[in-house]
Amino acid sequence: MNCRKGCAACCVVISISSPIPGMPDGKPAGVRCVQLDANNLCSLFAKPERPAVCRGLEPSAEMCGTSDEEAYTYLGRLEELTKPEAAG
Repeated sequence: MNCRKGCAACCVVISISSPIPGMPDGKPAGVRCVQLDANNLCSLFAKPERPAVCRGLEPSAEMCGTSDEEAYTYLGRLEELTKPEAAG
């Protein structure tokens, strides 16, 4: 499966804990990656600087849905379900 061009849900919705060029501390959930261009395309795609977590993410029908809205909703829910619990 290929990504929908311009969706970028995975580059906005999910958190990335590993360093990204321009974001040395990673990327919090809900924050747009600085490597997205004006068309929501990754400027690091196919470059060695692209983080391993990004290179390893495989689009799937479940994750991407049939629209950008579905992708944002699914990934938002996944982010919520997998975030570490706050220290109590």
